[in-house]
Amino acid sequence: MPRLRLPPFFTKPLQFSRSGKLYAGLILLVLVLVPVIVSSGRWLHISRIDLTTDKLYTLTPGTLQIVDELHRPLRLTLYFSDHAARDLPQLRSYEQRVREMLQEMVVRAHGHIRLRIVDPVPYSDDEASAEGSGLTAANGGSNGERLFFGLAGSAMSGSADGDNAEDRVAEKTLAIPFFDPSREAFLEYDIAKLLYELNLVRKPSIGVISFLPIQGNPALGEQPWAVMQQLSQLFELKTLDPSTLKHIDPGLKVLLLIHPRQLSNDAQYAIDQYVLGGGHLVVFVDPDAELDNTPPAEGGTGIPDHSSDLPRLFAAWGVVYNPHQVVLDPSRGLTIELAGNNLSHPAMLGLGEQEINRNDAATASLQRVNVSTIGHFDLAATAHARLIPLLQIGPDAELVPVQRVIDASSDPTRLLQGYKPDNTQYTLAARLRGTFVSAFPERADEPGHLAHSAPDSEVVLVADTDLLSDRLWVEPQTMLGQTMMRIFANNGDLVTNLVDNLSGSSALLSIRGRSTSQRPFTRVQALRNVADQKFLQKEHELEQELADTRRRLDELQPAKGSPDSTVSSEQRQEIEQFRQRQLAINKELRDVQHQLNAEIDALGLRVKVINIVLVPALLVAIGLLYGWRRIRYGRRRR
Repeated sequence: MPRLRLPPFFTKPLQFSRSGKLYAGLILLVLVLVPVIVSSGRWLHISRIDLTTDKLYTLTPGTLQIVDELHRPLRLTLYFSDHAARDLPQLRSYEQRVREMLQEMVVRAHGHIRLRIVDPVPYSDDEASAEGSGLTAANGGSNGERLFFGLAGSAMSGSADGDNAEDRVAEKTLAIPFFDPSREAFLEYDIAKLLYELNLVRKPSIGVISFLPIQGNPALGEQPWAVMQQLSQLFELKTLDPSTLKHIDPGLKVLLLIHPRQLSNDAQYAIDQYVLGGGHLVVFVDPDAELDNTPPAEGGTGIPDHSSDLPRLFAAWGVVYNPHQVVLDPSRGLTIELAGNNLSHPAMLGLGEQEINRNDAATASLQRVNVSTIGHFDLAATAHARLIPLLQIGPDAELVPVQRVIDASSDPTRLLQGYKPDNTQYTLAARLRGTFVSAFPERADEPGHLAHSAPDSEVVLVADTDLLSDRLWVEPQTMLGQTMMRIFANNGDLVTNLVDNLSGSSALLSIRGRSTSQRPFTRVQALRNVADQKFLQKEHELEQELADTRRRLDELQPAKGSPDSTVSSEQRQEIEQFRQRQLAINKELRDVQHQLNAEIDALGLRVKVINIVLVPALLVAIGLLYGWRRIRYGRRRR
């Protein structure tokens, strides 16, 4: 039987030329890379690498914990007036940083957070929505437009995994009215705080122990102090009786201890154990609490003692505080009216930006805090804690006995007699952070006794109680038949910020200030400083030589009454030498400026060459080397 012969096309194996293999590889590469590039927007940002110095674009563990613990669906809306900010590149850059941080949190939340970005154009529903959400518009946008740049957040009803997400009702709404670039260091803290508060089901509980009439007297028609009214809007306040206090509920987020006087040992022990158990305490003491209405003791003579102290606990914590000293500073004195005259009171101080800590979340946004007869804190040599100032004054301040201030109440100018600055920084309010030990070691046998706290426990100390009073920061005004409060200082904001900061979770407290995204050109600035020093040195030489020459000319000047035409040849020669030298030094000054510009231009050129030429060339070289090695390896296999 004859065999069927197949043509050579069917009997030889399929072979491709080298160019065919190359084209096939390119087609396969395109088919693989195009879907990867298109879908990379969903997963590529998860694996980004943060190479910034302070890990600027990496969320801190505290923020991650807050986001991971969200149990309510949150809806965030970032309002940014894009058109109004078109001529503000710094603000646009900051908006990108805010947006990227929010997107990082959205990814981490796994569906618990939904983010919208809205441009509230003028006279639109979005603009009305921004205002209704509590955002504040800034002036100064393009063509005089109002500029919105804030975040509105809502906690929605139901669970994050439920259906009909769009039909849910907002149960709580909070907002960051405006993202101030000057507060960029606390950007992550502010956003994390908003998320934490939205996630809360009820107001945090705050305990209050006070020996001052901060709650007013309803029987006499006296309203609570404005600071307490402000706190009651944000927190659930619980007043504790110090006379019967033996235990403090650890569920209290913060305890306010105001003007402690003659606390019983049981009350002090309860405070001691509350702090060691992780409770957050804010202590207000005062060398002279001016609103203390405690009458003098029976049989007592003279002026009653209105100072307060916490000596046993302060000693255990390593805090030094003298209740009989007041800080004076005439340069910060407030103007008061006394007997029809306006005068400056050196014991009533207006603390401004120089005295307020700009690196603390609670005080960074404050502009002015008014205090009166304030004391100061220091650390003992044996202290194991750190004192982080919130309010600090000096070096023009002076310490005086409190009795001297009381004696000069009718004429505060007497406090300036013999005034001499101490040239020392005095800490007026501070965070005390560290590991605390119990002030009651003799009670170690009692059930549940704590001998020490956890590391990085915190207590806030304020050496004045008068700053809580209305007279130092608010005053009532009647408008259209209604009484409104005019705020002229940030005392209330200070207290609210402290309580707000301390009432958060430990994760929120762990979020510290970060560095900003604005990076100065340090090399350029260093070059400028060097050139400026050279320039100032040359300028000083010129001025010195000019003065010497003028003195020489005065010596050569003819006596008064002589004709102007009698100018000696020596004087002409001196004038000509001065002119020539002046021209030479001016030329040297210009050369210094040219050298400065040349060094800066050379630095810029080097940076451009590195970014535009060197880095791409290095990548091309690596690719060529890799290709050459592959070709060489392929030839060896043949």
